Amino acid sequence: MATGLRVVFIALCLFALDQVLVDAKVSKSMSITWGKQHATISGDGEDLQLVLDQTSGSAAQTKRGFLFGSIEMLIKLVPGNSAGTVTAYYASSTGDGHDEIDFEFLGNVSGQPYIVHTNIYTQGKGSREQQFYLWFDPTADFHNYTIHWNPTEIVWYIDGLPIRVFRNYEKEGIPYPNKQGMRVYTSLWNADNWATRGGLEKIDWKSSPFTARFHRFRARACKWDGPVSISQCASSTPGNWWTSPVYKQLSSTKLGQLNWVRSNHMIYDYCKDTKRFNGQMPPECFKQQF
Repeated sequence: MATGLRVVFIALCLFALDQVLVDAKVSKSMSITWGKQHATISGDGEDLQLVLDQTSGSAAQTKRGFLFGSIEMLIKLVPGNSAGTVTAYYASSTGDGHDEIDFEFLGNVSGQPYIVHTNIYTQGKGSREQQFYLWFDPTADFHNYTIHWNPTEIVWYIDGLPIRVFRNYEKEGIPYPNKQGMRVYTSLWNADNWATRGGLEKIDWKSSPFTARFHRFRARACKWDGPVSISQCASSTPGNWWTSPVYKQLSSTKLGQLNWVRSNHMIYDYCKDTKRFNGQMPPECFKQQF
């Protein structure tokens, strides 16, 4: 698609953006869906706290779905010995053929680095994991975790640094999430059967309750109120943010940041795991992603 047409195509996405921004606070945008006795919304509606103990974890989700956009949250992860716990922050549709874009934070034994687990599902199929060690203490303060999702690419960001890109090669037969609206989900749960060292480290319940904190949810995104085409999801957008450079090819500065993260902090890439796929690598592994 020509560059000019691509920009127009992207610009058609937004629908009633102002209303989404107005309702961005956690208290207006999200509802607690699981472990209600373990979750609280406070701080003038900007703060969400999720707790996990031996009785239950907890979770929340947005009240509406979105089709493309910039979805961000400030998160402070579980401190201390958090081995076996997983704090999840992701976007997902529903059903067997669902699409999903994941951030999952795998807990650790005290003093060990957190692992950021990323994945993408298209039409119900995932197995596209990439994992990173964080280069800072994610329990000492809030950090920004953002998912940028548009018709041409998905970019995962941490504090403005891109860590991963998944581009749209649908015309070449590679599925891409662009037809299903996704809600945003957060949860804190017991995953000690797989999360820390493949399940070798179990949760130390003596360290519970475990608490993850979320702040300042923002979804600058197109509302999804049911099946619609991209052309139906159209509106003029304040500041023309949707067609800003962050949604085009990454700048040389951002590419440098991406390469720094991946060179120094990436610990797993499914596209390099030839043993797992018996040499039959997923087709997107042979495509340029950034």
